[in-house]
Amino acid sequence: MRTREVKAVSVREIERAVVILRGGGLVAFPTETVYGLGADALNPAAVKKIFAAKGRPESHPVIVHLADASQLARWARGIPKAALRLADVFWPGPLTLILRRAEKVPDAVTGGQDTVGLRVPAHPVAHTLLQAFGSGIAAPSANRFGRLSPTTADHVRGELGERVDMILDGGPCALGLESTIVDLSGSHPALLRPGKISVSELKKVLKTPLVLPGPTSPRAPGTMTVHYAPLTPLRLISGKALAEAAHELGSLGKRAAILTYRHAPLGGANVTWIAAPAQATAYARALYSNLRRLDQKRVDVILVEEVPPGEEWDAVRDRLEKAASPKERS
Repeated sequence: MRTREVKAVSVREIERAVVILRGGGLVAFPTETVYGLGADALNPAAVKKIFAAKGRPESHPVIVHLADASQLARWARGIPKAALRLADVFWPGPLTLILRRAEKVPDAVTGGQDTVGLRVPAHPVAHTLLQAFGSGIAAPSANRFGRLSPTTADHVRGELGERVDMILDGGPCALGLESTIVDLSGSHPALLRPGKISVSELKKVLKTPLVLPGPTSPRAPGTMTVHYAPLTPLRLISGKALAEAAHELGSLGKRAAILTYRHAPLGGANVTWIAAPAQATAYARALYSNLRRLDQKRVDVILVEEVPPGEEWDAVRDRLEKAASPKERS
């Protein structure tokens, strides 16, 4: 996995982070996807601190991060061959596998379910931390629950402040969107959350179709109807309707912030806008940072131009649809 603008973290910082984790504290750290808020996954009291810091419902499971795939058997039982194939191809990387949990995995991690989410991140700081810690680190995104995920250390500071004992600053995240989640705990592989690793790539390794989540699918991170949301109401809108919508808001005395592919200002003084990258990977990397910038403009609504069709945009589309305010959905 390619890294981007990775900042060096000293041995002393890693040692301090390990001491904090072993003492039941919280450490935020970078991955290739987003920054995670980490705790010792075998310490239920420490894991509960994650939920308190984020304001996260305790029934909502968290992902356990591992140093390498050899640790799988410590955390899961009845591991199917499909999981081993996916791990061999995509780990380290932005793929989370949902498997039957091992007996020692605390309910605090799994939300009381019989499954656990596991992944091996592809970031040198995360890898060094996990190797030094020597066990699994439970780590959802390091932000307030349901809000925009953090892709820089500054985002974590702004979101959590003193709720976290230490932040390891490894620079901006290379991908900027959360991992793909595949459920392998049932009879058929199921895609629970799209991410950088596409359905086509998964099918090539699995050699079988993926099914959609059903009523018996495990609860998993990022699968709630509303998630990844700015504080400002967000509305998805077609490119053709952007100018008209901005004009209409202005006529009502309302201010809008716009995320668009256009490279010329839209609307008048009531409009703030950002020209987003037209390529899916670059758009995804910048998405949360762009939405944070627009969220800070103190406008009445954020208008986001709908992204193009195509599999490479599935993860972005998923995040934007979840970020859209219920009242603003068409």
